[in-house]
Amino acid sequence: MARVLIPITHGSEELEAVTLIDLLRRADFQVVVAGLEPGTVTCSRGVILKPDVLLDEVLDDPFDLMVLPGGLPGANRLDADPRIHALLHRLHDEGRLVGAICAAPKVLGNAGLLKGRNATGHPSVVKTLDLPDTRFKEQSVVVDGNIATSQGPGTAMEFALTLIELLAGADKRREVEGPLCRSD
Repeated sequence: MARVLIPITHGSEELEAVTLIDLLRRADFQVVVAGLEPGTVTCSRGVILKPDVLLDEVLDDPFDLMVLPGGLPGANRLDADPRIHALLHRLHDEGRLVGAICAAPKVLGNAGLLKGRNATGHPSVVKTLDLPDTRFKEQSVVVDGNIATSQGPGTAMEFALTLIELLAGADKRREVEGPLCRSD
C-alpha cells in the first residue's frame, strides 16, 4: 500500500486538498494529512479541516508520494517552510513521486525541482514565476519523471486519478474512477 503525505496549512485550497485526500484513500493508499501548525486549518474559502498529525511528527517517515495542494496564501506558507523544501528534496532524491497543484508548483520551482522539467500550474501563478529553465505547459496534468503537476481546482480529480495510476497502475485508476460517474 502506497503511503502519501499531504501537508496543509491556513489558506490551502480545500477543493484540491479534499479531492486528493478522498480519491487517494479510495485507492486504499495510506494518506497522512499533516498540518504545519497545531490545530485546525482554515482553508482559502473558509472550510475548516483537521489534520491527522503535525508535520513534525512525520518528518522522517517514508512516503511514496508527497503532494501539495495549492491555494493562496496556503502555497506561500508551504513555500516559506524549510521543512517542506527538505521533505521534497529527500523524497525526490529517493526517486519518490512529488506533486503539486494550482499555486503549489511554485514551491517545487523555488525548491529547484522544476529545473529543466515540463510542468503546469494555475495560469495566474505561472505567469508570475521566474523559472526560465522550466517548460510550463497549458495542460491539466503534466508528469515529468517523478514530478507531477496540475493546474487548479477544476483539474484536481484528473490529477488525483493520474497519481493513482502512477503509484498503482491503470487497473487501480479504473477501479477508483468507475464509481465517480465522471463524464468526458
